Amino acid sequence: MALKHKGLECETIPWRFTDTAAIAPHGSKTVPVLIDNGRAIYDSWTIAEYLDQAYPSRPALFDGPASHALGYFFNQWVPTAIHTPLFKVILLDLYARLAEKDKAYFRESREKRFGMTLEQYGADPKSALPAFRHALAPLRQALVQYPFLGGHGPGYADYILFGAFQWARTMCPIRLLEPDDPVYAWREKLLDLFGGFAREAVGFPVWA
Repeated sequence: MALKHKGLECETIPWRFTDTAAIAPHGSKTVPVLIDNGRAIYDSWTIAEYLDQAYPSRPALFDGPASHALGYFFNQWVPTAIHTPLFKVILLDLYARLAEKDKAYFRESREKRFGMTLEQYGADPKSALPAFRHALAPLRQALVQYPFLGGHGPGYADYILFGAFQWARTMCPIRLLEPDDPVYAWREKLLDLFGGFAREAVGFPVWA
């Protein structure tokens, strides 16, 4: 979404959890990794900052210091406040859709993190849904006042949060949001951006 925002074309390379050798030469153990003019940049935040610095004549992901500070807040807030409750909702569906070669690694690493089996942690996804929806409460007031988290147009804060919803939509059929939720309307706007780019991702129906 950040690359689309900047109007930059790219080639994407499929990657799986255990394909560490593919990105190891670039100094990272995780994705995303961006290769631009022979330079490797990794981590979503670092990539976004790089894109604005390297391509200043294109639309900015951070429209000034306040936007940069807001983006940094969301970069820290989303993994803890949103990913954590969301993971309980989508975990078992996600695991079922992993490549077979990744399942042993995923199970071992996540069960070590949770201190219990995947089946125990994700035992009742529908009961975990209210906690996820409650975590979105601070966003609703903002999205009643403004069409995007970035104000009147989308920015990095929108894209880093939207990534969580897109992740869920490609993995899990559970309806995360009700149509009267302001966050639902915001997600629809993000799905429609750039000619419906995000809607084209393989996943469950957009109401999920």
